[in-house]
Amino acid sequence: MSKRYTITAALPYTNGPIHIGHLAGVYVPSDIYARYLRLTDNDVAFICGSDEHGVPITIKAKNEGVSPQDIVDKYHAIIKQSFQDFGISFDNYSRTSAKIHHDTASKFFKTLYDKGEFTEEVTEQLYDAEAKQFLADRFVVGTCPKCGNEESYGDQCENCGTSHNATDLISPKSAITGATPSLKETKHWFLPLDKHEDFLKEWILKGHKKDWKPNVYGQVKSWIDDGLRPRAVTRDLDWGIPVPVAGGEGKVLYVWFDAPIGYISATKEWAAENDKNWEDYWKNKDTTLVHFIGKDNIVFHCIIFPAMLKAEGSYILPENVPANEFLNLEGNKLSTSKNWAVWLHEYLEEFPNQQDVLRYALTANAPETKDNDFTWKDFQARNNNELVAIFGNFINRVVVLTNKYYDGVVPEANELNAVDEETLTTLRAYPSVISSSIERYRFREASQELMNLARLGNKYLADAEPWKVIKVDEARTQTIMYVALQIASALAVLSEPFLPFTSIKLKEILCHSKLDSESTWSNISTQEVLLPSRHQIGKAELLFSKIEDSQIQEQLDKLEASKKANEAANKVVEPQKETITFDDFTKLDMRVGTILEAEKMPKTKKLMKLKVDTGIDVRTIVSGIAESFTAEEIVGKRVTVLVNLAPRALRGVESQGMILMTEDETGNLVFVSPSEPGVSNGLRIS
Repeated sequence: MSKRYTITAALPYTNGPIHIGHLAGVYVPSDIYARYLRLTDNDVAFICGSDEHGVPITIKAKNEGVSPQDIVDKYHAIIKQSFQDFGISFDNYSRTSAKIHHDTASKFFKTLYDKGEFTEEVTEQLYDAEAKQFLADRFVVGTCPKCGNEESYGDQCENCGTSHNATDLISPKSAITGATPSLKETKHWFLPLDKHEDFLKEWILKGHKKDWKPNVYGQVKSWIDDGLRPRAVTRDLDWGIPVPVAGGEGKVLYVWFDAPIGYISATKEWAAENDKNWEDYWKNKDTTLVHFIGKDNIVFHCIIFPAMLKAEGSYILPENVPANEFLNLEGNKLSTSKNWAVWLHEYLEEFPNQQDVLRYALTANAPETKDNDFTWKDFQARNNNELVAIFGNFINRVVVLTNKYYDGVVPEANELNAVDEETLTTLRAYPSVISSSIERYRFREASQELMNLARLGNKYLADAEPWKVIKVDEARTQTIMYVALQIASALAVLSEPFLPFTSIKLKEILCHSKLDSESTWSNISTQEVLLPSRHQIGKAELLFSKIEDSQIQEQLDKLEASKKANEAANKVVEPQKETITFDDFTKLDMRVGTILEAEKMPKTKKLMKLKVDTGIDVRTIVSGIAESFTAEEIVGKRVTVLVNLAPRALRGVESQGMILMTEDETGNLVFVSPSEPGVSNGLRIS
């Protein structure tokens, strides 16, 4: 029976492009779910849009010397194109700068205001006297009061995920000027979450929400158990939706009040363009509402937005909020500011027409229950060992053999043996098996069940060996190829949620459009024949291509370059030490020397034992350079030696001086070496 679903995907900030963390956390899972629901004949509104009123956008605009509108226009276009390129099948991708959203959000606020759902409070807020403005949310950085992260934002710590107020930060600093802000009184409207605490306890803790993911339920329960407090829904900013009531001059709606209403306004926009009634998708009790988000948005979608909807009174509440954990990259946290990311638009330049490979790799390694790590080696292995060697190999063999033996015409099936019957019975079970995983939001598990179907096909062909049987039993070969083509046809349909571009290509190869009754998700389980005898298929085309080691190394080198560039850009020059006198300086006796011998000291990581000709003697010096140089490469090296340093025993060896070193711009150790010709050992440096 068909049902109606409203599916929302978290609105991305338009302060930069989209990377693989966004795709893995929210957009591929939500797209798999939406595509699956459509394939099973449900009424779906899959909604998203650009969040264009966040403080990060105004910071980006200030840094680039342009207007916030310039920033959102630029990145809205890039993000929207990236989603289209990767087959994210939104029914509508809108933006919060649209008039319909301003009108919808303003009306929502006014409705709650008129119902007395807000409280007005004059509170002390952080104020930057140099910038002459209040510091909302991400205009403040400081130490998180919970985990001690020194780079926490004013609204949320990205290290531990805790939401808080800017005034909760320890040692706060202005992100605009770097100055220490002061407290200054200002008036704002608050949503009293404590007023809705009983409702939230009943709805979430005592209701049926224990089927939510443990990370979602646990975080929400922790918030409620800790006691809910009023949350400000307005901010002192000049970028955003103006507060639509008297006294709201110079203030805008808080982005986390404004943004989720974007789901509603985007649905309105879509409904108006498609002759739909938007209220069916937001106010009809028979509609299932599902929010796909990352774990940093759990509180807003499970506590604040439901409280807003409940306070308004006419909206349905979310049935589920499947939030993923975070995806790391090569062992480190994804960071846009540090360029430690794989950007979608750049990926397509380097791996053209391989969107499904990334979709599959991210799904097969999805951070559904814990933070997971994306590595380029795993990406390569998923492609080469699974998509190419299993899925692609099976399809290629079936299509090539069908064209070779029967000119691409599906042969008649003759008598089915026990293996044939068992294989077809197993095939017919896969739609329900994959459905079960998807409906429980276990997309990683579902993707592997799809690959198991391809494995079934490969095993069937490998065991049946039609390339051998054709020489002795043509009738049996026809049956083998017929059965294999049924599996291929099922893969063309069942792969669509996970591999939409591959599904289209495979359907074209199998000429699905020419079938009298095309295979669907449901009839794979019930229909005896998916590809009928005498149906003409097309020629073989490779669905996937092997990814070479050189391509992966290019990506690793690119990340390493980003890492070094970031380290260089953020390298802090040490401040000058306290002033010394000329007499202090003359006490230092630095000489030109040459390293005669070098050996790494056993059972140490850093220490190297050197014999150095200082011109006045040959002495032993122990230096912590073994991680940067080999003994062989420094023998004969000209160095600068502090010769009158008091001897010191290091690991039982007396060191009789110090080699002068520094770091280059990439952080590597280098010698401070005399390079002028005619400089001999023993010459004093002064």
